[in-house]
Amino acid sequence: MGKAKSLSVFTMSMITVAAVLSLRNLPTLADYGWSVIFYIIAACICFFVPSALISAELASTYPENGGVYLWVKQAFGPKWGFVAIFMQWLENLPWFPAVLTFVASAIAYVFNPDLATNKWFVFITILITLWLSTFLNFKGMRVSAFLSSSGALFGTLIPGVAIIVMVIIYLFLGDPIQIPFSADALIPSLGNSTQLMLLAGMMVSLAGMEMSSVHVTEMNNPSKSFPRAILFASILVILLSVAGSLAIAVVVPPSKLSLAAGVCQAFEDIFTSLHCRWVTPIICILLAYGALTMVVTWILGPSKGVLEVAREGYLPKYWQKRNSQDMPVRILVAQATFSSLLATVVLFMPTISNAFWLMSALTAQLYMVMYLLMFAAAIRLRYSQPDKERPYRIPGGKAGIWIVAGIAWLTSLVSILVGFIPPDNVMKKGTLSVVLYVGFLLVGTLFSISIPLIFYHYYKKKQKETAAQPAV
Repeated sequence: MGKAKSLSVFTMSMITVAAVLSLRNLPTLADYGWSVIFYIIAACICFFVPSALISAELASTYPENGGVYLWVKQAFGPKWGFVAIFMQWLENLPWFPAVLTFVASAIAYVFNPDLATNKWFVFITILITLWLSTFLNFKGMRVSAFLSSSGALFGTLIPGVAIIVMVIIYLFLGDPIQIPFSADALIPSLGNSTQLMLLAGMMVSLAGMEMSSVHVTEMNNPSKSFPRAILFASILVILLSVAGSLAIAVVVPPSKLSLAAGVCQAFEDIFTSLHCRWVTPIICILLAYGALTMVVTWILGPSKGVLEVAREGYLPKYWQKRNSQDMPVRILVAQATFSSLLATVVLFMPTISNAFWLMSALTAQLYMVMYLLMFAAAIRLRYSQPDKERPYRIPGGKAGIWIVAGIAWLTSLVSILVGFIPPDNVMKKGTLSVVLYVGFLLVGTLFSISIPLIFYHYYKKKQKETAAQPAV
């Protein structure tokens, strides 16, 4: 008897929303002011929509387990498939502490907002929630799917809609607007590197559409169901990103905006002005739950792809260990261990906002390397496997795939290059030096790419040695 399919279109949509949309990104977007509308539209055209379309085509064409690893492997061989999935897995290691910094800040606002700037409180909270998220994934896909969908609904959608509604009331009552509207503010000048850096950063805030594809085999009729889920999730992500970031920008002065706790700040300011500050802790609990379940979603997704790499022999057999729920426990434990070590950056950076941004920046660089391979694979597969059935196909034939994947590939490359430019808001809010910023990203990126290449080199070397041994 075959395994029952467990994921509906709605559940897959919520998993995708949980993977892509994080209210923790809204303070960063709010820094753009009214120009966030321009940036998000540009990011959608150049990156978000192409990545959604390409994910839908590749996942419906190759519904087997493996996700990005399988796609890039089909196009360029196992070596680069290994690099792609390893980048997707590795970028999570600094990303988990960044997200859980937000969780710590949200929890702090429930008890004492001053704790949001206490490094030891933030660090200990990161460790507790990281390992809790890891152990929850030991319970299997059903638990992970429930947490992802419920977290997207209660921890992201409801607070996201709430902040928009509250800001409308805030404006109706005549409270001061922190970013006065002007037509010139809608379209920024892109004549300097800082503005290009901001545009590149926007791409990363809308990344992650491909992650849910590793669960495509859990759906009934995935060739039709998965694209529908992607479409619904895309609409929600775009609407809430624009409206939510503007809502925060309207209420919280830019000089007082914290990258780690900005959402909580906005809610506190709004509820205080409406004389119902007691609601703030309730919303912060929901925010913490939403961010925590987002981590739960990402802890499992790329790990399943790494498991496929281990099964094919490119990693030692030790990493193939699975529990009774078919979860890759040793990969999950290793992931949590490395993330815990990276979380110590919180203790050594001048401010928590510095640490938050530095970890997010390294995440972005590694993630864009994966996207370079994924978008190139989409083009390559149209030529190398032209007769492969594609239940969902990007329209326009070969010209269509070149336009969609080509624009996304160039966008990813530009994002990597300008990602080395330190943002002014981080330089102004702490004493983080340019040398430390660029050095950390450069060394971290090069070291990360070298790891799968070294593993693959030793795998091929071992194969040659085995083949050279005389038969007994």
